[in-house]
Amino acid sequence: MKKGSQLTLVSATICALVLLASGCGSGSGTNTEGAEQSFGSQASNNAVVSVHGCEPAQPLIPSSTAESCGGQVVNAINSRLVRFDDQGKARNDLASEIKGNDDMSQYKITLADGRKFSDGTPITAKSFTRAWSWSANVTNGQLNASFFANIKGFDDLQKQGVPADAQFSGLKVVDDKTFIVDLSSPSSTFPIQVGYMAFAPLPGSFYKDPKAYGENPVSSGPYKFESWQHNGMIKLRRNSDYEGEVKVQNGGIDYKVYTDLGSAYSDVQAGNLDVIDRIPTSAVKTFMTDSMVQSYNKPGSGLQMFTIPTAMEHFGQDQEGHLRRQAISMALDRRMLIDKVLGGLGVEPTDFTAPTIPGYSKNLKGSDNIRYNAKKAKEYWAKADAINQWPADRTFRMLYNADGGAKDFYDGMANSIKNTLGIKAEATPVPTFSEFRGNIKKRLYNDAAFRSSWSPDYPSPETYLMSNFASSAADGNGSNDGDYKNPRFDALLQQAAKAQDTDEANKFFQQAEEILLQDMPAVPLYYANNTGASAKRVHGMRLGWDGFPIFAELSKDQ
Repeated sequence: MKKGSQLTLVSATICALVLLASGCGSGSGTNTEGAEQSFGSQASNNAVVSVHGCEPAQPLIPSSTAESCGGQVVNAINSRLVRFDDQGKARNDLASEIKGNDDMSQYKITLADGRKFSDGTPITAKSFTRAWSWSANVTNGQLNASFFANIKGFDDLQKQGVPADAQFSGLKVVDDKTFIVDLSSPSSTFPIQVGYMAFAPLPGSFYKDPKAYGENPVSSGPYKFESWQHNGMIKLRRNSDYEGEVKVQNGGIDYKVYTDLGSAYSDVQAGNLDVIDRIPTSAVKTFMTDSMVQSYNKPGSGLQMFTIPTAMEHFGQDQEGHLRRQAISMALDRRMLIDKVLGGLGVEPTDFTAPTIPGYSKNLKGSDNIRYNAKKAKEYWAKADAINQWPADRTFRMLYNADGGAKDFYDGMANSIKNTLGIKAEATPVPTFSEFRGNIKKRLYNDAAFRSSWSPDYPSPETYLMSNFASSAADGNGSNDGDYKNPRFDALLQQAAKAQDTDEANKFFQQAEEILLQDMPAVPLYYANNTGASAKRVHGMRLGWDGFPIFAELSKDQ
């Protein structure tokens, strides 16, 4: 899911079109795998469970949310056509059927009976077509607009001056329960893509005042919104009118905002916070044996990176820029940082996806560029200097949000770059994730690299590559925050979308990744483990395919 607020360990246990799942259970010295523990009282399915959170960077609108802080809340209160179970398998939710034509260029979508928004209005075909059109419309400035790029008429909705209520030409309402989607090019992954939160339906009340709605949204999911105390807490409560398959085991979620991960972990130890889905660097070596918590540690699919914006001087998408990007990457001793800072809870990267994703490869051409090689790093930096000299007084800066537990890792990277290349390098904190993401959105960081991360939005390698590096996701239209553009890369993604099977698509994805390994728009740092902890009285703590707590399964002793 989007841009994570934390440095530590977001993940996904994922499938593509066919489920390829790794286990999701609890496992540690204090909580045996797959088991629940009781500590004297009876677990209550009416108890409200408190969960570690962070301040959303945007209003709680599905098409506006492109980061994990708001994403967890938006996912909990919004149903989509399909939902992903805790292992990443797509299951029909608001849809009863999604049926493609022979070449996968058109889909007929039939809705389930009787589903309603929490304001009592019915969820109809128009609830989707109107929402998708509004979300894709450039006038409305939505961060997730690029997710709709393959629907016919997207280019028309991206023209400056288009009315805010203009509708997709590629969407046709047949009746209240049925609509047709015409795509610009075939897509075998479309029935999975629509499980991403940007594709959620919206009620008619949304369009009266979208800004107000973002502060007080209507629900179509298993939880309904109750209140938002900014920089304090978001309260969600079980939606008694929800008729989907998710069975909620608690009375609600208190999503508590913390600016310091260490404080949140201390609160779990003391029983003042029920669940945390990150582990601070101060506890990574001890949390698995900490008798004060129930610990969780499983392989994950989150990718940690930092982005070097294309507009950054000396780092453009030209020969000098490519050499410097590759040199910076090879100057990083990732193994040392993973061991010393993360306690070994991460894996050195070989590509821009993750090992649990179908299509992952550790043998891509150019993968040496993301391995530590001090000699080659110096050589490439010198070649870049021969083209255009790096000023001796210039510092290579890397920005990160201070509330995400990133300090030690980024300080370590700065030292590794200084020691390897002999240049000035420093890691600079930005106080909060909300400020950090807001400045990125405004393109205020064109003179520095900045922390980025990704966990999959839907079960396909496409989400890593399209969301972060496609031209359609640049210039504020998506999560391509460095504004990287390469027509050859875009063309390979289009070929992958037209592929007739997963194996064929993966070949194109891998070719696209080989371009990234040369251009290096972002520098992969590590694949993150899925870690967390819960207080002793909590039951059902697991992290799902997206690396976040499965809210509905949580309960606790009263």
